Amino acid sequence: MYRLLVFLWRVIDAYELLIVVGVILSWVPRSYGSFIDQIDNGIKSLTDPYLNLFRRLLPSVGMGGMSIDFSPIVAIVVLDLIKRLII
Repeated sequence: MYRLLVFLWRVIDAYELLIVVGVILSWVPRSYGSFIDQIDNGIKSLTDPYLNLFRRLLPSVGMGGMSIDFSPIVAIVVLDLIKRLII
C-alpha cells in the first residue's frame, strides 16, 4: 500500500510539472510545426482535459489586450490538496 501511495504522489508531482512547463511554453513565441510547438501540443493534450474543468469555472481575466488564465494555479492547488489527502 505504501508503494502505491508513493507512486501516486510522484505521478501527481510529474503532472504538476507538466502544467508548469505548459504555462511557461505558452509564453515562448514559436512558429507552426517547430519542435517547441510539438512539445507544447503534446503537453496540452495531456493537461488540457484537466485544466478545462477549471476553465469552465474560472474565465480568463482580460487586461489591456491580454488575458490571464488562472486555471493552472487552481488546478495545481487541487492536486496539492489531493496529495495531502494521500498522506
